[in-house]
Amino acid sequence: MKNRLALVLAAGLLSFAMVLPASTKNSNAPPNIPDRVRHELLMLPYYNVFDSLSFQVNGNEVTLYGQVTWPALKSDAGNVVKHIAGVSKVVNDIEVLPLSPFDDSIRLRTFRAIYSQPGLDRYALRAVPGIHIIVKNGNVTLEGVVASQMDKNLAGIRANGVPGVFSVTNNLQVSKNG
Repeated sequence: MKNRLALVLAAGLLSFAMVLPASTKNSNAPPNIPDRVRHELLMLPYYNVFDSLSFQVNGNEVTLYGQVTWPALKSDAGNVVKHIAGVSKVVNDIEVLPLSPFDDSIRLRTFRAIYSQPGLDRYALRAVPGIHIIVKNGNVTLEGVVASQMDKNLAGIRANGVPGVFSVTNNLQVSKNG
Protein backbone atom coordinates (compact mmCIF):
# COMPACT_ATOMS: atom_id res chain seq x y z
CA MET A 1 0.00 0.00 0.00
CA LYS A 2 2.85 2.38 0.85
CA ASN A 3 4.50 1.73 -2.54
CA ARG A 4 1.18 2.25 -4.34
CA LEU A 5 0.69 5.61 -2.63
CA ALA A 6 4.23 6.68 -3.53
CA LEU A 7 3.61 5.61 -7.13
CA VAL A 8 0.42 7.66 -7.38
CA LEU A 9 2.03 10.67 -5.73
CA ALA A 10 4.99 10.50 -8.12
CA ALA A 11 2.64 10.49 -11.10
CA GLY A 12 0.49 13.23 -9.60
CA LEU A 13 3.43 15.55 -9.05
CA LEU A 14 4.31 15.43 -12.71
CA SER A 15 0.84 16.10 -13.99
CA PHE A 16 -2.54 17.23 -12.84
CA ALA A 17 -4.33 16.25 -16.02
CA MET A 18 -3.47 13.58 -18.53
CA VAL A 19 -3.89 12.94 -22.21
CA LEU A 20 -7.36 11.73 -22.91
CA PRO A 21 -7.52 9.94 -26.25
CA ALA A 22 -11.21 10.36 -26.90
CA SER A 23 -13.28 9.28 -29.82
CA THR A 24 -16.55 10.75 -30.91
CA LYS A 25 -17.32 8.58 -33.89
CA ASN A 26 -20.95 9.58 -34.34
CA SER A 27 -21.90 13.01 -35.58
CA ASN A 28 -25.41 12.63 -34.10
CA ALA A 29 -24.04 13.90 -30.77
CA PRO A 30 -25.59 17.14 -29.54
CA PRO A 31 -23.14 20.05 -29.66
CA ASN A 32 -20.70 20.34 -26.77
CA ILE A 33 -21.29 16.85 -25.33
CA PRO A 34 -17.93 15.50 -26.58
CA ASP A 35 -16.11 18.60 -25.31
CA ARG A 36 -17.87 18.46 -21.95
CA VAL A 37 -17.15 14.72 -21.55
CA ARG A 38 -13.47 15.25 -22.37
CA HIS A 39 -13.26 18.16 -19.91
CA GLU A 40 -14.99 16.30 -17.08
CA LEU A 41 -12.81 13.21 -17.51
CA LEU A 42 -9.61 15.29 -17.59
CA MET A 43 -10.62 16.97 -14.34
CA LEU A 44 -11.00 13.71 -12.40
CA PRO A 45 -8.66 13.99 -9.40
CA TYR A 46 -7.18 10.46 -9.54
CA TYR A 47 -6.72 10.27 -13.32
CA ASN A 48 -2.99 9.90 -13.97
CA VAL A 49 -0.31 8.63 -16.32
CA PHE A 50 -1.12 5.01 -15.39
CA ASP A 51 -4.74 5.29 -16.58
CA SER A 52 -6.21 5.53 -20.05
CA LEU A 53 -9.72 6.81 -20.69
CA SER A 54 -11.60 7.19 -23.93
CA PHE A 55 -15.24 7.56 -24.92
CA GLN A 56 -17.70 7.39 -27.75
CA VAL A 57 -20.77 9.57 -28.11
CA ASN A 58 -23.79 8.24 -29.97
CA GLY A 59 -26.59 10.78 -29.81
CA ASN A 60 -27.30 11.31 -26.11
CA GLU A 61 -25.53 8.10 -25.07
CA VAL A 62 -21.90 8.09 -23.92
CA THR A 63 -19.84 4.90 -23.70
CA LEU A 64 -16.69 5.04 -21.58
CA TYR A 65 -13.69 2.81 -22.32
CA GLY A 66 -10.19 2.33 -21.00
CA GLN A 67 -8.27 1.03 -18.02
CA VAL A 68 -7.78 2.56 -14.58
CA THR A 69 -5.69 1.65 -11.55
CA TRP A 70 -8.15 2.86 -8.91
CA PRO A 71 -11.66 1.33 -8.68
CA ALA A 72 -13.10 4.68 -7.57
CA LEU A 73 -11.93 6.29 -10.82
CA LYS A 74 -14.27 4.07 -12.84
CA SER A 75 -17.31 5.08 -10.82
CA ASP A 76 -16.22 8.73 -10.66
CA ALA A 77 -15.92 8.83 -14.47
CA GLY A 78 -19.42 7.42 -14.91
CA ASN A 79 -20.87 9.81 -12.32
CA VAL A 80 -19.41 13.00 -13.79
CA VAL A 81 -20.47 12.09 -17.31
CA LYS A 82 -24.06 11.22 -16.39
CA HIS A 83 -24.51 14.71 -14.92
CA ILE A 84 -23.63 16.46 -18.19
CA ALA A 85 -26.59 18.28 -19.71
CA GLY A 86 -27.90 16.35 -22.73
CA VAL A 87 -26.49 12.96 -21.69
CA SER A 88 -29.32 10.49 -21.15
CA LYS A 89 -27.36 7.26 -20.76
CA VAL A 90 -23.81 6.28 -19.76
CA VAL A 91 -22.37 2.85 -20.49
CA ASN A 92 -19.30 2.40 -18.31
CA ASP A 93 -17.01 -0.19 -19.94
CA ILE A 94 -13.88 0.99 -18.10
CA GLU A 95 -11.72 -1.88 -16.86
CA VAL A 96 -10.24 -1.71 -13.37
CA LEU A 97 -6.72 -3.13 -13.54
CA PRO A 98 -5.79 -5.80 -10.97
CA LEU A 99 -4.19 -4.56 -7.76
CA SER A 100 -0.66 -5.94 -7.89
CA PRO A 101 2.61 -4.83 -6.28
CA PHE A 102 4.38 -6.49 -9.23
CA ASP A 103 2.47 -4.33 -11.72
CA ASP A 104 2.99 -1.23 -9.55
CA SER A 105 6.73 -1.85 -9.65
CA ILE A 106 6.65 -2.20 -13.45
CA ARG A 107 4.60 0.99 -13.73
CA LEU A 108 7.15 2.98 -11.79
CA ARG A 109 10.17 1.48 -13.59
CA THR A 110 8.54 2.02 -17.00
CA PHE A 111 7.65 5.59 -16.06
CA ARG A 112 11.27 6.25 -15.10
CA ALA A 113 12.61 4.52 -18.22
CA ILE A 114 10.44 6.57 -20.57
CA TYR A 115 10.27 9.97 -18.91
CA SER A 116 13.97 10.11 -17.94
CA GLN A 117 15.02 9.58 -21.57
CA PRO A 118 16.34 12.74 -23.24
CA GLY A 119 13.83 13.63 -25.92
CA LEU A 120 10.94 11.95 -24.11
CA ASP A 121 11.44 13.89 -20.87
CA ARG A 122 9.66 16.86 -22.45
CA TYR A 123 6.37 14.92 -22.30
CA ALA A 124 6.59 14.81 -18.48
CA LEU A 125 6.78 18.59 -18.29
CA ARG A 126 3.49 19.18 -20.07
CA ALA A 127 0.25 19.88 -18.27
CA VAL A 128 -1.18 17.04 -20.35
CA PRO A 129 1.55 14.37 -20.80
CA GLY A 130 1.29 12.41 -24.00
CA ILE A 131 2.33 8.91 -22.94
CA HIS A 132 0.17 6.72 -20.69
CA ILE A 133 1.57 3.51 -19.24
CA ILE A 134 -0.99 0.75 -18.75
CA VAL A 135 0.27 -2.38 -16.98
CA LYS A 136 -1.80 -5.54 -16.61
CA ASN A 137 -0.22 -8.74 -15.33
CA GLY A 138 3.26 -7.69 -16.42
CA ASN A 139 2.17 -6.63 -19.91
CA VAL A 140 2.67 -2.97 -20.80
CA THR A 141 0.55 -0.95 -23.21
CA LEU A 142 1.57 2.56 -24.20
CA GLU A 143 -1.34 4.87 -25.06
CA GLY A 144 -1.51 8.51 -26.02
CA VAL A 145 -0.07 10.98 -28.49
CA VAL A 146 3.54 11.86 -29.32
CA ALA A 147 5.08 14.37 -31.73
CA SER A 148 6.99 11.98 -34.00
CA GLN A 149 7.47 8.39 -35.09
CA MET A 150 10.91 8.52 -33.49
CA ASP A 151 9.36 9.39 -30.10
CA LYS A 152 6.89 6.53 -30.49
CA ASN A 153 9.66 4.06 -31.32
CA LEU A 154 11.93 5.34 -28.54
CA ALA A 155 9.16 5.01 -25.94
CA GLY A 156 8.53 1.43 -27.09
CA ILE A 157 12.24 0.57 -26.91
CA ARG A 158 12.54 2.06 -23.41
CA ALA A 159 9.47 0.15 -22.19
CA ASN A 160 10.82 -3.09 -23.69
CA GLY A 161 14.02 -2.64 -21.71
CA VAL A 162 12.30 -2.63 -18.31
CA PRO A 163 13.12 -5.78 -16.31
CA GLY A 164 10.08 -7.93 -15.55
CA VAL A 165 7.98 -6.73 -18.49
CA PHE A 166 6.50 -9.67 -20.41
CA SER A 167 5.38 -7.73 -23.49
CA VAL A 168 4.91 -4.18 -24.76
CA THR A 169 2.11 -3.02 -27.05
CA ASN A 170 2.86 0.40 -28.47
CA ASN A 171 -0.47 2.09 -29.28
CA LEU A 172 0.99 5.60 -29.29
CA GLN A 173 -0.38 7.81 -32.04
CA VAL A 174 1.80 10.31 -33.88
CA SER A 175 0.35 13.82 -33.87
CA LYS A 176 -0.40 15.29 -37.29
CA ASN A 177 0.76 18.65 -35.94
CA GLY A 178 4.19 17.28 -35.07
